[in-house]
Amino acid sequence: MTEIEKQVAEVVGRLVDDGAERGVQVAVYRHGEQVVDVVAGEAAAGRRVAPDTLFHVTSTGKGVTATVAHTLVADGVLRYDMPIVEVWPEFGANGKDRATLRDALTHSAGVPAVPVDTTPDDLCDWTKMCDLIAGATPWWEPGTRTGYHPQTFGYVVGEVVRRATGQAVSTVLRERVAGPLGVARELFFGVPPQDLHRVATHEDAVTMEFTADMAASVPFFRVLDGWTAAPMGAMPTAAYCNRPDVLGADIPAGGVLTARAVARMYAALMGPVDGVRLLSPARFGEVTAVAASGTDAVLGFPARRGLGFDLGFQGALHSPTLFGVAGSGGTAAYADPATGVAIAVAKNRVSPGDYSTFAAVSAVVAGNL
Repeated sequence: MTEIEKQVAEVVGRLVDDGAERGVQVAVYRHGEQVVDVVAGEAAAGRRVAPDTLFHVTSTGKGVTATVAHTLVADGVLRYDMPIVEVWPEFGANGKDRATLRDALTHSAGVPAVPVDTTPDDLCDWTKMCDLIAGATPWWEPGTRTGYHPQTFGYVVGEVVRRATGQAVSTVLRERVAGPLGVARELFFGVPPQDLHRVATHEDAVTMEFTADMAASVPFFRVLDGWTAAPMGAMPTAAYCNRPDVLGADIPAGGVLTARAVARMYAALMGPVDGVRLLSPARFGEVTAVAASGTDAVLGFPARRGLGFDLGFQGALHSPTLFGVAGSGGTAAYADPATGVAIAVAKNRVSPGDYSTFAAVSAVVAGNL
């Protein structure tokens, strides 16, 4: 074990011992080489976390979805500025006909919401969700604002991929990203039945009860014509992350993966990893340049986005060139071409808005690399 691995192991081991976390994976790549592969704690009762333990990482998976789309653009199958209706005509209903793939990747398509009564069962029904989104009335003119699309991001980008290739987004992920990188059994949207036993059991860090008054005060929960960005019945709690149907379905606003697999993917976006590079330097530069910014129309916070990735993240690793996506439960995967470092943290204690574990690990990494 290297010195940096020892320090990371000490940090996550202490978090587990103190009860702040139950099970954690940390992976770090630098210039295409893995320099940290650390695990700690329990995946489930009587089962320790292993490097190949799978975790539901909620929105951290959005970076994987975006990567799939980027590989198709690189090969000319898709174009960033193509109207979505070129491959998905139904999406043009109610004034969405000029929305582009670029708009979808920058959360600017104007369809951040799903019906308020949406359930996890609904989210597992690909056709139902895509039909709902295609028929939705946009909350703003596509391309004019950026506003976080919590669940719809995955269906919009994923359906564009499916329409253009004739294959499910999970198949394209395996063939274009996970397979070439050698992580076909560690980077999923829907987990195959034979691998479900490898998924960690998630638990809630806190019990969160939302009253009507609280929901009304948070833009994320606002309701417009019976649609909301955050339906209460489909919140990504531990119970949601543990559902076998959710784990087995393609819901590419999230993902089920290992830390080392997603860190490897980010490393291969920046440069070659064992001879595999996912994007050319020019394409990578376009993907990670600022493509949308301003006050997020859904979250109400300042936003700075590339094509499918957030730019910057407060903490020890923060820099103008940092890109990646964090998940609502405290997971995260980010990379910085300025340093060549890619880092991912997966865990099974669902801690909404709490990235202290990622911050602690990042501080060690920043101090050593």
